[in-house]
Amino acid sequence: MAKKKDFFDKPLAQNKKASHDYFIEEAIEAGMVLTGTEIKSLRTGRSNLNDAFATIRNGEMFLHNMHIAPFAQGNIHNPADPTRARKLLLHKAQIKKMLATVKREGYTLVPLKVYIKNGYAKLLIGVGRGKKQFDKRETAAKRDVERDIQRILREKQKVSFPK
Repeated sequence: MAKKKDFFDKPLAQNKKASHDYFIEEAIEAGMVLTGTEIKSLRTGRSNLNDAFATIRNGEMFLHNMHIAPFAQGNIHNPADPTRARKLLLHKAQIKKMLATVKREGYTLVPLKVYIKNGYAKLLIGVGRGKKQFDKRETAAKRDVERDIQRILREKQKVSFPK
């Protein structure tokens, strides 16, 4: 019997620059506290994670600058600010572990993607260490070499031998 596929494979919003700007060392799944019709707007894909970041205050984790557009068919109870701080739901032990990691110099909390899992909005948040410019060039060079190797292997497989 086939397992019902959830939306983990298809993110609603993704931070593509995160892997370009940071070495992601650890990732953890967190729930999000949403109000009103934000979840409906999120399901339609009207959100943006590009400038988002996470902070830890008073033992709680918050997501800042994630833009969720107001729902078009919504009512007056839509939040006024689409980039308001949203609380993330994590266990205390997870927050303490993340806080200890982030306190080291050069580490930050980076939101990676938003998806729906079992009907709930989830955020994959990673602990990242900033890349320097030469690290970015090195990563691009490795990606180009991999692409060239795959292209050569495909071409070798296409060559047919005469009978």
